[in-house]
Amino acid sequence: MQVTHVLYNDRCPICRAEIAQYARYADALGAPLVFEDLHAAPLAQWDLTPDQAKRRLHARLPDGRHVSGIDAFAAIWDHLPRMRWLARSVRLPVIGALTRVAYDHLAAPALYTLHKRRERLGNANPHP
Repeated sequence: MQVTHVLYNDRCPICRAEIAQYARYADALGAPLVFEDLHAAPLAQWDLTPDQAKRRLHARLPDGRHVSGIDAFAAIWDHLPRMRWLARSVRLPVIGALTRVAYDHLAAPALYTLHKRRERLGNANPHP
């Protein structure tokens, strides 16, 4: 079976909650998705530094390609029947461009900033 690996930040409460939902759905379906916490994953195999890994969602597709951001979300959604419409939507030219801008310039930087703040304050406990 061809498996998509997803690299995410389990110490980000928002990321952890969202990935937990995807993982439960994927497990119920037997979907070929493997979710890896970036703090436990071999980042060298992803060709990422810890800081790069923390900045956005990443996925390694069955063909070995590495995608990130909205494309990584689409890779997850492709395997989840109730969410395939989202994957198709973000691949449309206008919607894709808008969602990439929103993720790349708003959501991902905001989540990264919050994560760095939690680390500075010593609140990076993965499960408070």
